[in-house]
Amino acid sequence: MALDLETREQLIDTVRRFVTERLRPLEAKVAEDDAIPQEVIDEMKGLGLFGLSIPEEFGGLDLSMEDECLVGVELGRTSPAFRSAFGTNVGIGSQGLVMFGTDAQKAKYLPGIASGEIITSFALTEPEAGSDSANVQTRAVRDGDHYVLNGSKRFITNANKADLFTVMARTDPSKPGGGGVSAFLVERNLPGLSVGKPEKKMGQQGAHICDVIFDNVRVPVENRLGAEGEGFKVAMQVLDRGRLHISSVCVGVAERLIADCVAYATERKQFGQAISNFQLVQGMIADSKTEALVAKAMTMETARKRDAGQSVTMEAAAAKYFASEMVGRVADRAVQIFGGAGYVADHGIERFYRDVRIFRIYEGTSQIQQVVIARETLKRGG
Repeated sequence: MALDLETREQLIDTVRRFVTERLRPLEAKVAEDDAIPQEVIDEMKGLGLFGLSIPEEFGGLDLSMEDECLVGVELGRTSPAFRSAFGTNVGIGSQGLVMFGTDAQKAKYLPGIASGEIITSFALTEPEAGSDSANVQTRAVRDGDHYVLNGSKRFITNANKADLFTVMARTDPSKPGGGGVSAFLVERNLPGLSVGKPEKKMGQQGAHICDVIFDNVRVPVENRLGAEGEGFKVAMQVLDRGRLHISSVCVGVAERLIADCVAYATERKQFGQAISNFQLVQGMIADSKTEALVAKAMTMETARKRDAGQSVTMEAAAAKYFASEMVGRVADRAVQIFGGAGYVADHGIERFYRDVRIFRIYEGTSQIQQVVIARETLKRGG
């Protein structure tokens, strides 16, 4: 649902103040502790951030894709770990249920997801099914009124906190690729489900990824999401939407880094003057600003097309590809502009440099985005 202009501005202003006044002062502490304080999580719940994309009838804000992307830009102006706390509830952990769930499934789970009382995760990636996401090996065998799940998932965001997993499992081993895969809503407390220790990561400390193991987990038939064999379709439509959200966050991080670079370059003096006076420094700032503007334009235009009901598979992939690569280049230039100060931890630039690297990998690597873009372009004839 698109907000009226006044309500949209109020929401953006509220999120911007929360990011500036509450989250940014905690960036270093969250990175050091590898944890977001519970009181901050509670404030996020109070602001409705866990329910940005959840329909209003279930207690969410039901934002349009365009409005969600505008919020995503604001959230990107601080450490990405903060957004990750509720990111799965807004995106990949909930949208399969929103798009394909039955009325009973939605009534059971969506109110808790919108409030943040239920944390969700999206369990697709496996040891042998990363970019080859159709190569799912986790099995789901029908046994009366249940499916019995066996297998493991890898690098699952928020798995250590999740109460509900959207799980892709193979129900028909005779069908190769995505055709034999189905989607399931799996509650954490089911016997046989276990979660591994959080991985030690390059960046985004405070956000966690873990393995999820299924050992004869009995899932009720009514918790299947969509029809048998529709799981890959569910996953791809969820990722289409998630790629736009990630693109908007990349834009926000880039804008934060550009602002930090301008402030530092204006203040830092060498050869008797501010380094912002030197054309080679200006060139780096100009390149970063131009690329950020392009990424924002791509993201917002694609979001508006999606809101209008158009297919945006190619455009969403292009936005995610460009925005995630763009923010990596912006972060690299930021380290260069800050020089030695950018390499040490004091200014947080090196932390952002590490944080943004994952954007080119999760929810489809840059190379997978290239494949999608090329396939869709060929299909459309140009």
